[in-house]
Amino acid sequence: MSKYWSQIVRELEPYVPGEQPKNQHFIKLNTNENPYPPSPRVIAAIKAATDSSLRRYPDPNCDDLKHSIAKYHDLDHDQVFVGNGSDEVLALAFISFFKQQEPILFPDITYSFYIVYCRFFEIACERIPLTGDFDISLSDYERPNGGIIFANPNAPTGKLLTLDEIEALLKQNRDSVVIVDEAYIDFGGESAVALIGDFPNLLVIHTLSKSRSLAGLRVGAAMGPVELIDGLERAKNSFNSYPLDRLALVGAVEALRDSEYFRSTCKKVIQTREWTAAELTKLSFEMVPSTANFIFVKHPRIPAETLFSQLREQNILVRYFDKPRINEFLRVTIGTDEDMQTFVQALSRMVN
Repeated sequence: MSKYWSQIVRELEPYVPGEQPKNQHFIKLNTNENPYPPSPRVIAAIKAATDSSLRRYPDPNCDDLKHSIAKYHDLDHDQVFVGNGSDEVLALAFISFFKQQEPILFPDITYSFYIVYCRFFEIACERIPLTGDFDISLSDYERPNGGIIFANPNAPTGKLLTLDEIEALLKQNRDSVVIVDEAYIDFGGESAVALIGDFPNLLVIHTLSKSRSLAGLRVGAAMGPVELIDGLERAKNSFNSYPLDRLALVGAVEALRDSEYFRSTCKKVIQTREWTAAELTKLSFEMVPSTANFIFVKHPRIPAETLFSQLREQNILVRYFDKPRINEFLRVTIGTDEDMQTFVQALSRMVN
């Protein structure tokens, strides 16, 4: 620990990303990446943009991308904000809306960056326990707060709040911002974007990393009422006026245009998820119902940490969280059919 560090940095417990091995011999089911490549149209657009224009700064307003997102979701251009991955968008949202007198609320089991942001920005928070079945109990959020945030589907559980439940939460919480983090919504859920016109305090966060196969490009977005988007723009322009480079902008626009490719890859992931869940059930695994591109599973006899280590020895990476309430589970990203067949065969040898 350096004597030059600030007190905030000294006290931080940084977010720990999933392992990114340097070699390619692993079956990588640990970081919720899409197993399928981006649309060929995305690659072509990026190659075409790799020219002398790279000496120029990109559009600071990202207008083409905002228009594409707005068109896709039937919104206005000024209801869209974009940033360098949804993590940056979330960070700017925390500092824009959650620095309040009352603590913000979010589930105790959820995306672990939320608590990191609270500590980094010195935002008071309360972590609301999920039920024994990993559900969000709406009545637990009927209390004074400086804001509410939750991932939907939740991570790492994969559980989903319905649109009716989100609407009920918004109706009981009109005085602070509610952020719905929809990184995995395209794998089986219904987006809360449909509620933006009815609730001036709703912000919905999306990413192109998962369902659009662009984790390497780093493109995130927020959608909400103009007042909230203006707040994000103020924060962004006080921090980084050029969050997206020229290649990311053209690639993201083309990914949104190629809806057919997007739908086909999502369908493949969903089908493989359901096949994997059925096969693991045959092996006596228990799992949380998932609407994401991952499953959350445990075995009644073999500890999750043991399975994690033995899978790694067979060059299969999954995610293990050594944390209370979830340390009996593994989070397994859905890969290709071949990946998941290899994964299931490996588990079958272990449990039998």
